Amino acid sequence: MTGVVEQRSIDVVPDAERHGNAFSQFTLWLGANLQITAVVTGALAVVFGADAFWSIIGLLLGNLLGGAVMALHSAQGPRLGLPQMISSRAQFGVRGAVVPLALVIVMYVGFFASGSVLAGQAVGELTHLGDTTGIVIFALVTAATTLVGYRLIHTLGRVASIVCALAFVYLGIRLLQRADLTTLLADRSFHLPLFLLAVSLSASWQLAFGPYVADYSRYLPRTTSPRATFWWTLGGSALGSQWSMTFGALAAAAAGSAFVDNQVGYVVGLGGAGLAASFLYFVIALGKLTVNVLNTYGGFMSVVTGISGFRRQRELSTRARAAYIAGIMIAGTTVALLGKDSFLSSFKDFLLFLLTAFTPWSAINLVDYYLIAKERYDLPALSDPHGRYGAWRVKALVVYGTGLLAQLPFLATSFYTGPLVAPLGGTDISWIVGLVVPAALYWLAARRDTAHVPDRMITGAETGTRTGSPSPTPMS
Repeated sequence: MTGVVEQRSIDVVPDAERHGNAFSQFTLWLGANLQITAVVTGALAVVFGADAFWSIIGLLLGNLLGGAVMALHSAQGPRLGLPQMISSRAQFGVRGAVVPLALVIVMYVGFFASGSVLAGQAVGELTHLGDTTGIVIFALVTAATTLVGYRLIHTLGRVASIVCALAFVYLGIRLLQRADLTTLLADRSFHLPLFLLAVSLSASWQLAFGPYVADYSRYLPRTTSPRATFWWTLGGSALGSQWSMTFGALAAAAAGSAFVDNQVGYVVGLGGAGLAASFLYFVIALGKLTVNVLNTYGGFMSVVTGISGFRRQRELSTRARAAYIAGIMIAGTTVALLGKDSFLSSFKDFLLFLLTAFTPWSAINLVDYYLIAKERYDLPALSDPHGRYGAWRVKALVVYGTGLLAQLPFLATSFYTGPLVAPLGGTDISWIVGLVVPAALYWLAARRDTAHVPDRMITGAETGTRTGSPSPTPMS
């Protein structure tokens, strides 16, 4: 079992264990985005009032903007050899990083739950055991795949990118046989609030990958070109999500309530009955399995990152790994079972909530990595609360809190609408504020406070020890 299950978790991947090339990011993120939840995300813009033409353009703009931010995080993976959220300790402190981590963990559980609802419907139909049993089966398969780890995850992404791409080509043809594309795109009335809703939905989809995207590039050789990592990640993620979301927007425009009432049933119904339907249920489950494994894998590492900052531990035993994965699975499955009957409306607000929480974190992390530290981190010190990064970095935490608060006047959801939304014609621009304000504030606060920045990248390999960190003690 030791030879099959990945042994690394939140510790640095040594150069001797690096492998692969940047193209692996394209297949992983293409496969992760050619799936039913992305279809629903694209459909939401039409469901909530926009026409298909401007929805598709807005979704494309959001995928490119949010995808670029997400891909900048991905480019950190080969350089650092660390999971994404560990690098947040350089900005927030070894223990202070737990603040954004808490929201990240909520994200993982939420996406696990939302994915399980849709995949559970597919598994339930495929096995004839019903939605509830389908959700449970899907969760167990997700947990088992996550336990094996990095190599299996990338293999799954390659398989999903091919199988799901073929399925979406077929579904697109079937949709256009039922509905005339010219008619679907005929209404081109532009409404800025609805257009920006489409941008926000797709941008939030992409930005939500930011807290874990480097988890899946960290095994690439340190010499891998950052530009190659950036472009292959952006290409796979933006292409996959835009493909799925465009299909969703057109399906919602063509089907109306038939799509809203049963998204999985409608999509499968396009393909026909019998073997074709069984294949499409399998494709839906495969696409959701790919991204739910990413959520579970990132979730357990985020929990470990938060806990290890207080316990001064950096390595994880296989038994503890399994326990953390089981915890994420149980929490996500519970939420899925409780919320499966009101999924569509809840998911829209969940996406916008995530956008509010993670844009300030992305802004701070990227400004620090590319403009302040300029890719120079002391990796062993990221595990030492008494080292150069300290336990709590108050400036970053204040900027993060300010970034959260700055968005509230511009935020529009069903449970809260900010006072500046109405003067802007109902337009939600909170995600733009959440990127610009904390990026500017953090740069102003940190540009002269660089005493903690080393003059070069310190990996700990120079002396064969983990300088600045306690002796590695497995978490069990």
